[in-house]
Amino acid sequence: MPVITYREAIRHALAEELTRDENVVVMGEEVGQFNGAYKVTEGLLEKFGPKRIVDTPISEAGFIGLGIGASMLGIRPVMELMFWSFYSVAFDQIVNNAANVRYMSGGLINCPIVIRGPANGGTNVGATHSHTTENVLAHHPGLKVVVPATPYDAKGLLKSAIRDNDPVMFLENTILYGDKGEVPEGDYVVPLGKADVKREGTDLTIVTYGRSVLHSLKAAETLATEHKINVEIVDLRSIRPLDFDAVLASVRKTHRVLIVEEQKPFCSVGAQLSDMIQLEAFDELDGPVHRLCTVDAPAIYSPPVEVEQLPNVNRVIKAALAAVK
Repeated sequence: MPVITYREAIRHALAEELTRDENVVVMGEEVGQFNGAYKVTEGLLEKFGPKRIVDTPISEAGFIGLGIGASMLGIRPVMELMFWSFYSVAFDQIVNNAANVRYMSGGLINCPIVIRGPANGGTNVGATHSHTTENVLAHHPGLKVVVPATPYDAKGLLKSAIRDNDPVMFLENTILYGDKGEVPEGDYVVPLGKADVKREGTDLTIVTYGRSVLHSLKAAETLATEHKINVEIVDLRSIRPLDFDAVLASVRKTHRVLIVEEQKPFCSVGAQLSDMIQLEAFDELDGPVHRLCTVDAPAIYSPPVEVEQLPNVNRVIKAALAAVK
């Protein structure tokens, strides 16, 4: 099976869906001539032409609104944000329009739009470019929120997102673009709303998603070899819809839980999960639900300080040891 980067996996998904369905178009800031802010769309303009790979002005409210309108008329736009942090400029378009179209039209009008792009911190670009947004987006009924961790999942989930009839927010952790993994050639999809057990274990469940999956997998190896703790890792892959059945199944197996996420702790995805676990599986727990989040402060430019703000392997190990005490 070919080994390709996360960036290439997303590009392959785009190219295959552009080929499969003539209604799919890619629009965004510099997706054509500049090949995308992180070169995800490299070569697509030459292959599919300017009517399907469309450069837009740096005006998130304008071009996201354009995509929403086009989707209501039968087009399937894939919109690239240069940074997910600037979704807030198009917040009204996303939460007031895209999220509500199907509900407010009584099911008569769909909004099959995908909004994707680089997200989260870790690239030393400061507070305004490093927001985590999945919790805010998942708060709004009508939006689907997807956060892939591996090249395989990135390609399969994006193809599912493009074929979905609802608006899908597709968050790609910027740090992962160069990561490599096995990805099948040709068509396959990973269903939205289906978690994946990335590692089987018996002593502790780590529920996580995005880049934190990779930190957790590395931490699990150290915990197994140095501390004899066998960790199970549940990768949510989709925040909404949420595969809570997969989480419950793992909790009932290990009886201890650590949630790892690149979110500020207040009102995070982990806070929601913690509430759901204690409501549905309180009697299964041998200890409190633990959470490891980003430090509750704006991202900083300093590389060594930002590393310590975010979850990392050492922080996951420390949090896991606390959870199994």
